[in-house]
Amino acid sequence: MTDLLSLDAVAAMDDATFVETFGDLFEHSPWVAERVARARPFASVTEMHDMMMGAVEAAEDDEKLSLLRAHPDLAGKAALAGELTHASTGEQASAGLDTLTPEEMERFTELNTAYSMRFGFPFIMAVKGADKARILAGFEGRLGNARTDEMQRALAEVGKIAWLRLLDRVAPAPTGKLTTHVLDTAAGRPANGLPVTLHRLDGERRTEVGRFVTNDDGRLDAPALQGADFTAGTYEWVFECGVYFARTGTETHAPPFLDRVPLRFGISNPEAHYHVPLLLSPWALSTYRGS
Repeated sequence: MTDLLSLDAVAAMDDATFVETFGDLFEHSPWVAERVARARPFASVTEMHDMMMGAVEAAEDDEKLSLLRAHPDLAGKAALAGELTHASTGEQASAGLDTLTPEEMERFTELNTAYSMRFGFPFIMAVKGADKARILAGFEGRLGNARTDEMQRALAEVGKIAWLRLLDRVAPAPTGKLTTHVLDTAAGRPANGLPVTLHRLDGERRTEVGRFVTNDDGRLDAPALQGADFTAGTYEWVFECGVYFARTGTETHAPPFLDRVPLRFGISNPEAHYHVPLLLSPWALSTYRGS
């Protein structure tokens, strides 16, 4: 992977270099980069993306429609002919769309045709890292939308695609962090002394990031990840609830109904704070995206 550009390097570019570098974030639509070039410097990658999406939102309806129509069908004729952009090729391949069975290809072709006939633009979804089942479910779920609603959804997906491409080019501001907080809802207190392990998942590869133990407040003494170490991707907490229940003398079955509890979640914005807590009892648990 090539070195990422710094935000300072982005600010130092002349307008032409900026458009050349980022004009393809929005498929075949360099006008988006052109309209934000003079808004630099950006304080963060998030701000840069927000400005670009603001330019899309402010565009005329025919420009928005042209932007949508610039995207290729998923596993469509352009993919089969090898005519996709480099970015689109990689994104579709990451979702396995370059290795469809004949039956899967037939289903994608049917859905592409039905969608285009209904809405007048191709089905757009940020497929990087997704799987075929999720993509097909998205196809089927969105076919019944009203055209106005679906156009807004498609533009939102365009924004997600641009965001993922942007993260592959510019280093985020070191503001992101990951925290957790475990509460014993049965006892009405923080779950202190509970061992927690964090893993990063990359396809079939599983990498341990760190091992922690909750403090008297049920939290970690410091963020599990922060700054430059905090990157977008899929992660998994593993909460050793059985160890906690045994240490606190909490009565459980043998084996415990809740013992080693994995919690898989995704980080999309490495400049943000992700608080992923656990509310726990011997018989139930819940979680949410906190702040």
